[in-house]
Amino acid sequence: MTKKLILASSSPRRQELLNQVKLPFIIRKPKVDESQIKSKDPAEKVKQLALLKGQNVPLYHENEVILSADTVVSFNQTIFGKPKDRQDAAQMIASFSGNVHEVFTGVMIRSHDDEIVFVERTKVEFWPLSKEEIDWYVSTDEPYDKAGAYGIQSLGVMFVKQIIGDYYTVMGLPISRVVRELRRFTIYMDEEQ
Repeated sequence: MTKKLILASSSPRRQELLNQVKLPFIIRKPKVDESQIKSKDPAEKVKQLALLKGQNVPLYHENEVILSADTVVSFNQTIFGKPKDRQDAAQMIASFSGNVHEVFTGVMIRSHDDEIVFVERTKVEFWPLSKEEIDWYVSTDEPYDKAGAYGIQSLGVMFVKQIIGDYYTVMGLPISRVVRELRRFTIYMDEEQ
């Protein structure tokens, strides 16, 4: 039986990564209240958020497999989600300036008879940034739909001095691990079938 991958996310970056590795999928957006997850531990928070999203999306057929994920940024025991406004975005970027922060992505994969949840962590070091660089960046549209107020795959890349870990975890989906875990659910890249 051919399995169908259901992406429980509206993230264009997650869609882009699945397309990049030739994993066919359809989108089924979860409708959840993320504020109900109160954990202050970033790894636990992304795990619970991935579970919340993935369990909110129904499995209509036995051949369906749900994939959900969530990403947060953490610095000095503080979790940074998406910025509320320009000032919030500027404060986030200023906090990371010249420092190392961590990015956590939690992933849940489930079928009718199996479920796995895992969390990947990557460290990101920013160059020291000037007020002018930060002001310019937050004047763009980029920071406002991203955890930690930056996208490593676009303009935010110019702030990054180094990463330790999986680049794609920072983008929002540790795709190489996801591909391997999906094999357990008999979901394969197009060429592998």
